[in-house]
Amino acid sequence: MKLYVTQGSGNSVKPVLALQQTGKTAELVFLDVLGGQTRRPEFMAVNPAGSVPFLFTEAGEKIGQSNAIVWYVCEGTALMPSSPAHRAQTLQWMIYEQTALEPFISPARFFTTILPHMAESKAEDIIRWQEKARHGLAFLDAHLKGRAFLTDHGYGAADIAVHGYTHLADQAGIALADYGSIGDWIARIAEQPGYQSIGTLLDPSRGTGFSG
Repeated sequence: MKLYVTQGSGNSVKPVLALQQTGKTAELVFLDVLGGQTRRPEFMAVNPAGSVPFLFTEAGEKIGQSNAIVWYVCEGTALMPSSPAHRAQTLQWMIYEQTALEPFISPARFFTTILPHMAESKAEDIIRWQEKARHGLAFLDAHLKGRAFLTDHGYGAADIAVHGYTHLADQAGIALADYGSIGDWIARIAEQPGYQSIGTLLDPSRGTGFSG
């Protein structure tokens, strides 16, 4: 398999963590998003959406969107439930992550931590993103109260997907300390076999750069 990713991305780290924890392997190809590599014709020929992560499977099939790639990687392993109800719960939380968490944590983090020199020009947007993210995190925190992991299956693909940007909320100016159940859940994920930090998993020295 070949997986295109970018350093520091909460979306890119999800499938890499899934690979790490399932024991599956893929060639990691790092692109410089800020440098415009995902919008260059060479990569647009690979993925017309111009986004990462992006996966070529063993059979040469193409899969975009971080949570879809996590689903593919986890399929057939202990991280993907076989029960229809538990699979539906997994999908439920993957959709929730992409609609109630990532769209707000990601841009707030981008302008707060990655490009802080632009934060002033985005001040009103950042406040709005943070407020929406806090609402999404509060719902997640309430769900996790008294639970070890997101679904009745136990630790699996749903946790990997939701963890991606949730564990980076502090970098978006949102205090994770305010969400005790989420904090405990993040700590439990860090104790799972094969877990590694985003800095380790998305270290460009682990892969190759994109050359078209």
